[in-house]
Amino acid sequence: AVPPAGPAPRGCPCGSRRRVALRSPQVACKAASAVLVKTLRFVQNVPCFQELPLEEQLLLVRSCWAPLLLLGLAQDRVHLETVESAEPSMLQRILTARQQGEQGEQPPPRPPAPAPGRPHHGPHPPSAGEIQAIKGFLAKCWSLDISTKEYAYLKGTVLFNPDLPGLQCTQYIEGLQREAQQALNEHVRLIHRGDEARFAKLNVVLSLLRSINANVVAELFFRPIIGAVNMDDMLLEMLCAKL
Repeated sequence: AVPPAGPAPRGCPCGSRRRVALRSPQVACKAASAVLVKTLRFVQNVPCFQELPLEEQLLLVRSCWAPLLLLGLAQDRVHLETVESAEPSMLQRILTARQQGEQGEQPPPRPPAPAPGRPHHGPHPPSAGEIQAIKGFLAKCWSLDISTKEYAYLKGTVLFNPDLPGLQCTQYIEGLQREAQQALNEHVRLIHRGDEARFAKLNVVLSLLRSINANVVAELFFRPIIGAVNMDDMLLEMLCAKL
């Protein structure tokens, strides 16, 4: 007799933790760098942004450069092609260590752990799950066929974030974010009169952005070309330059 079918096995989460890399790093990194320059140029051309003190400008850009970049990648239709990296899996490391122990070999020394409270800035290839989150965000944008004006209003909403600690012009920035959202809502109501849910769908795009870690974006697109250079330093230099 055939035994009754049990519950379907759950998918192993190991796949989402696999390490992946860009198939053509030079092409993708070059495209991302061009989008970053274009994005910062857009930011600098926003009159309300220019009226803020330089310290406030830098604080805003440091906090939102990654979501702004991802919006730019979506707007420019930059596709990501990835491959699994050659980093050994956890199982491979266990088996290798066990084999070395049986043969009397000493395993290679482990790198020192980062100091408590300090972020580790060493190379950390993004996992398949992290890359999939970025690809999912891009696919969502493309499925909505977001217009140039809608992208601009979304960028304004992301840029003017009044909830950042250390801001002095909180009320002014909050007002700018509200204006960006109102402009987006009015544009949607005017252009997409038959799609009452579009404004909510565009705000889902913003929620997807908030789930993507800026460190993952930096490792994926800029670590291969800037190495150990700090992203904050690079942003400060680009922001103060005439792009």
